[in-house]
Amino acid sequence: MLNDQLRRVLQQMPKAELHIHIEGSLEPELIFALAERNGVKLAYASVEALRAAYAFTDLQSFLDIYYAGASVLLKEQDFYDMTAAYLKRAEEDNVRHTEIFFDPQTHTHRGVPMDVIINGIYRACQDSPVSATLILCFLRHLSEEDAIATLEAALPYRDKFIGVGLDSSEVGNPPEKFARVFARSRELGLHLVAHAGEEGPPAYIYTALDTLKVERIDHGVRCLEDQALTERLVREQMALTVCPLSNIKLCVFDKMDQHNLLELLDAGIVATVNSDDPAYFGGYMNDNFIATFEALPLGLSHAQRLARNGFSAAFLPAEQKQKFIDEVDAFFAKV
Repeated sequence: MLNDQLRRVLQQMPKAELHIHIEGSLEPELIFALAERNGVKLAYASVEALRAAYAFTDLQSFLDIYYAGASVLLKEQDFYDMTAAYLKRAEEDNVRHTEIFFDPQTHTHRGVPMDVIINGIYRACQDSPVSATLILCFLRHLSEEDAIATLEAALPYRDKFIGVGLDSSEVGNPPEKFARVFARSRELGLHLVAHAGEEGPPAYIYTALDTLKVERIDHGVRCLEDQALTERLVREQMALTVCPLSNIKLCVFDKMDQHNLLELLDAGIVATVNSDDPAYFGGYMNDNFIATFEALPLGLSHAQRLARNGFSAAFLPAEQKQKFIDEVDAFFAKV
């Protein structure tokens, strides 16, 4: 059990969240409210019935429900309301900076225009006291041609997102499938990230680094299966955006006390803690920190390191990054 002091520290310390899918923050209550507002018929009779369906056996069983939930997002105000609700939760968890993933293809394939998606999410970010930027993600189960078309459709709104990412079904969809769209994104000066080494093998982390030339690895927990890869991640100080509750919910690890977060830190890897799809996986940032620290022998020094890692791995100007890191250190100096 956590002592009260450590619990308070985890709750109150300044944090950065670098791995949050905004569609995955859509709580059942808001799904039903938006369904009613937009006249969308859901396959579930009640909020409770929908929540009860959140028993996932793997990534795909989650994605099936995730895409069904996203079907209620039709108008700019829907995207605004979803993002504003997440940012309010983030603020309550003392998240000072967040880099939000969004999946345009989930919506454009349903006929929702690109400007409706981006403008709704972006406007909510502008209205929040939390520093928030956007990363456009490509769905890896779709073709690279589709990803290229999505990028081109988003370019009129280039000033509203800072990078691109790669998410959805990992197994069978290796990073190199998206080499051209990432090369194009790099030419445009966008930051690059990709999901790799969650369900996929360490080989996917290599190709994310070498073929896509990403600046951060999302998940990456399977890197420890490859000693040379682990050493490289340490040498290059390549950050991993680890999502503990997500890893348990999707059966990457059976139980939290089996999670390898401490091993990643002990190896010298720049690991960070994030919530992934908090509405579906049992919690937001503080829930992830508390669950991890309850299950593993982690203490104050680990908390400070994880908080610092979040800001050091963020896509922020050096001066702003340092300001946040100084804020973390000032907070821990008083603990």
